[in-house]
Amino acid sequence: MPSRGFRIGLVQMRCTDDPKRNLAAGEKAVRKAAREGAQVVCLPELFRSLYFCQSEDHVHFRLAEPVPGPTTRALSSLARSLKVAIVGSVFERRAAGVYHNTAVVLDADGKQLGTYRKMHIPDDPLYYEKFYFTPGDLGFQAFETRYGRVGTLVCWDQWYPEAARLTALRGAAVLFYPTAIGWHPSEKKDWGEAQVSAWQTMQRSHAIANGVYVAAANRVGHEGPKAGGLDFWGASFVADPYGRVVAEAPRDREAVLVADVDPAVVETARQHWPFLRDRRIDAYAPLTERTLEKR
Repeated sequence: MPSRGFRIGLVQMRCTDDPKRNLAAGEKAVRKAAREGAQVVCLPELFRSLYFCQSEDHVHFRLAEPVPGPTTRALSSLARSLKVAIVGSVFERRAAGVYHNTAVVLDADGKQLGTYRKMHIPDDPLYYEKFYFTPGDLGFQAFETRYGRVGTLVCWDQWYPEAARLTALRGAAVLFYPTAIGWHPSEKKDWGEAQVSAWQTMQRSHAIANGVYVAAANRVGHEGPKAGGLDFWGASFVADPYGRVVAEAPRDREAVLVADVDPAVVETARQHWPFLRDRRIDAYAPLTERTLEKR
């Protein structure tokens, strides 16, 4: 864990069908976060485009790019000029027919520290990600930035305690989650509040169980047909190691959040709630089984 504190920033933004416009908007928001003292800034999932996974259409593969590539070069230059570390999201073209949903971590000197490829790939109505993305093969990682050690996961990974635990065990003080999550408009009235609550509660539980900060950067606004599509609910937030929400964005507009990461809070939380100490690592091998139910 870092011996000194640092400030993080989250970008919550509306995305358009123009990648250049989205990049410019993302850069502007990162600059705002830096002016407010943020030293590590996270952008939303797939921020350079509309959320194209609402349909299965081969034309969208044209949005993919290599890593390193145009987006990482632009973010690297921005990180270097602002002296901030950046967590960016890229639709990665690894090879012909092999694509990933990838988070890239760039340090404050512009150096690419590494990449994380989304491990859990959903396949739900309007979230047809298995059509586009190969599951990640780099495992769960943490990266030592100039200001502190951070881990990154991506969106659907948010629901898996194993992912949070393994990333935290790598020494991350913060788990960043670039995100694109929203409502089906037809479900919003009956299920909207329950869905947002479950989403936030799950991530707050990761913060508590692992004694780390959790930071989720979501997009906002409606995308897709007016009569359908998705309403991205924003609500980007930061939770501390006690699960307290210390910063939260609105659900209906763009925002830049900043929050402080205090290593003393991490240390105290882990001393008083020693979940890592009391883990029974000798008894967890069955977790690698798909199910233990007797048939």
